[in-house]
Amino acid sequence: MSQIRPVVAGVGTTSYGRLPEMDAYDLGMAALTEALEDCGLGFDALDAVVINRIPDYQRFCEIAGIDPQYVTITPGHGRFAAICIEHAVTLLRSGRYNTVALVYGNNGRSAGDAYGGADDSYGSGGGGLWFPYGMTSPGAFHALMMRRHMELYGTTPEQLAQVPITFRDHASLNPQAVMRDRIDLETYLSARMICEPLRLFDYCLINDGGVALVLTTEERGRDLARPPVHVRGAALQTAFKGSMFPPDDFWAAPLASVAERSLGEAGLSREDMSALMIYDNFAPTVLFSLEGLGYCGRGESGPYVAEGHLALGGRHPTNTSGGHLSESYMQGWALNVEAVRQLRGECGARQVEGAANVHYAAAAPVCSSIIYSTEAS
Repeated sequence: MSQIRPVVAGVGTTSYGRLPEMDAYDLGMAALTEALEDCGLGFDALDAVVINRIPDYQRFCEIAGIDPQYVTITPGHGRFAAICIEHAVTLLRSGRYNTVALVYGNNGRSAGDAYGGADDSYGSGGGGLWFPYGMTSPGAFHALMMRRHMELYGTTPEQLAQVPITFRDHASLNPQAVMRDRIDLETYLSARMICEPLRLFDYCLINDGGVALVLTTEERGRDLARPPVHVRGAALQTAFKGSMFPPDDFWAAPLASVAERSLGEAGLSREDMSALMIYDNFAPTVLFSLEGLGYCGRGESGPYVAEGHLALGGRHPTNTSGGHLSESYMQGWALNVEAVRQLRGECGARQVEGAANVHYAAAAPVCSSIIYSTEAS
């Protein structure tokens, strides 16, 4: 039997922002409808469905009017975007399923979601140990990590600023982005401090929105409406054992593991990458990711981003949609869609010329790396 090669056949997104007229089911359904139209398939083509962030898988399938052979639902943490994609790849490679839909719906802004605080039930609750010391939010922990990075390596606020500034430049070219007005260094430095050393523009944008991807096999994808985008390499690595958040190594070890395994599976190198999509819940995560993934040396991410390597036209254009910091916080899902659209040449003014390979990665207690390509090998 020939090897089954998974591809992304269709993608769909809603608008982002405050959308009080739509709940998570509506948002997921709108995105899935667009993804199916994108690749020219009907709902009846789906034999496996993976739901994320939407409250109930059964109710969603009832609304969609489908009876897939396989269905599951996953927690809403952003690390699950890559986990779900890995899951879909595994289902396809098993040979038991032909077409898998991944559906994400998030009405967090309209619902008043807040990440952090003593009453936050979003996470595992394991961070409660830190609450008496004021460490009650993800932003506080990333601020602590950033301060340590500054002390260890001399990273400066001016260097960190280049991450949100660059991503806002990209968002200014993206009609779907929530924040499109460009910012400069003075604007960044004068913005209010949220949790020192992190300022307003270092934080992601909580919004409503839906995202969906339809994956199938290369053989089936060739006959569909859009050019198939190959999931050429993928890897996950947990970072739970013997460690406490935040990690001392900025997730360098698990990031290096997933980078080497996914690039090895793809048969590609870092130099082959046309663009990067890096999970940017907070601006410092981009610095940690660049180092862990091997795009620059340990402690060198500050000077690296300051040299302009993340910008369009740079060495590795990153988060060309604006990412979580400027397009919208869709917990990794929209970044994977941006990777697909870049490889299909659909990004207009922000298109990376000749895009052939895009690397998605997330630094988290579950680190992930996915290599998307226009070619299977």
